[in-house]
Amino acid sequence: MAGPIVTLTTDYGTADYYVGAMKGAVLEVCPDAEIIDITHDLPTYDILEAAFTLALASSPYPYRTIHVVVVDPAVGTDRRALLVSGDQHYYIAPDNGVLSFIYPKQEKLAVYHITSTHYFRQPVSKTFHGRDVFAPVAGWLAKGVEAAKFGDLIEDYVKLNVPKAQATGEKSWKALVLKIDRFGNVITNLAAEDCPALFAEPTPPFKLTLGGKEITKLVPAYSLGGQGEIFAVLGSSGYLEVAANRNPAAKLLGVNRGVEVLLQLG
Repeated sequence: MAGPIVTLTTDYGTADYYVGAMKGAVLEVCPDAEIIDITHDLPTYDILEAAFTLALASSPYPYRTIHVVVVDPAVGTDRRALLVSGDQHYYIAPDNGVLSFIYPKQEKLAVYHITSTHYFRQPVSKTFHGRDVFAPVAGWLAKGVEAAKFGDLIEDYVKLNVPKAQATGEKSWKALVLKIDRFGNVITNLAAEDCPALFAEPTPPFKLTLGGKEITKLVPAYSLGGQGEIFAVLGSSGYLEVAANRNPAAKLLGVNRGVEVLLQLG
């Protein structure tokens, strides 16, 4: 039988010892744990990017997977460490909003402030809570310690003001660029449920405006756009994307995260 799964999501990169030390701290407590790297290449200190990445990557894992995310600009301060029990999974993270995409999706949510220091690796470094706090707590949780043993329930945990697409009229919406992926695809925060009419068949006439340019074509797959053509597509994230076949749409459009996106039907 496979051991408990612990995933790691950080901005540590892989050139230094940090990720290896975190893995060792998990295995020191629970040698049977299976550790999976989601990514360690998040932009440094970018809490919003980490929150979005974790939300998209964590859901397919088996029941009671333990997700550890460490993007922690305030490490060593009085910011709290959290253990979150959700409908399917556990999440261990600093209390800085990095779980903001996770919280709204849970019907049963319990958020614990981790205060039981005897589960920490000693001595606790002021600069490396990933190794000394988050990883060993994940190890003990994987070993079967109940979530409530790690601290008290809280309700005042930090939540980012996550930008959402807004309807500005009967057939118009205002959205933002939420992420640029490594292929240069422009991922907006306009979800399929925000505008189901756009994805009806046949596709209705529409105009998507960003970067001073208008996109009027929606395709079901990246390869169905013309070479270098900029088009819209519903991505695997469930959000509307702007892409170009084998070209970086973000570069072609000259846009970055946070740029306004306007959608008009008809």
